[in-house]
Amino acid sequence: MNNFNLYFSLVYENEEFIVINKKENINFHSEDGEFGVVVAAEKALNIKLYSVHRLDKMTSGLLLLAKSSHIAAHLSALFKAHQVQKYYIAITDKKPKKKQGLIQGGMQKSRRSMWKLTKTKENLAITQFFSFTLGAGKRLFIIKPKTGKTHQIRVALKSIGSAICGDPLYGEKTKQYDRGYLHAYQLEFTLLDKKYEFQVLPCSGELFKEGACVELLTQHKSMASLCWPKC
Repeated sequence: MNNFNLYFSLVYENEEFIVINKKENINFHSEDGEFGVVVAAEKALNIKLYSVHRLDKMTSGLLLLAKSSHIAAHLSALFKAHQVQKYYIAITDKKPKKKQGLIQGGMQKSRRSMWKLTKTKENLAITQFFSFTLGAGKRLFIIKPKTGKTHQIRVALKSIGSAICGDPLYGEKTKQYDRGYLHAYQLEFTLLDKKYEFQVLPCSGELFKEGACVELLTQHKSMASLCWPKC
């Protein structure tokens, strides 16, 4: 496939796995005759790949894909044991109920393809976050999901009154943005006794590229060094 760069860019590759930067508005799985990002990567690199986590269609950023079922099992076990640290960035245009902290609750299916947060512990989702002002009514969120539920971050920010800009499901329909402003920014894990850390900036989105956002990300270069709320 010649146009794989429309789907992703390659961040890293070794004998065990690849890391790609998924573009926004690209499906994870193939749908309606359109390649998903995993199939696009397989065709572009001419190898069989195994998924161990996923990103929503609107979400861009770091995606880890194994090159064998053996490594996929290793990585899946790391994700299950919460030994893969994932950090996301998002931009909202609503001031949150709190500037930092912990959002937790049960994830329950709602209308259409939406989810909602409940007060129960069934299908529990835990999300840690910090938020910073960008000016002009915008805020940058740095997010560390403890669990990996469908739409978890999008629902969590909606629950504190700060739906993500451009989110087609949970955002305000009257406001137009050039993309959904959620990006998988950093990954950290140890595989076969070797530590890996990857970080990639969004390659699209006017708000992500504004000076205030870039400056904040520069100030907080290592997401792990932030004083994350205890779960």
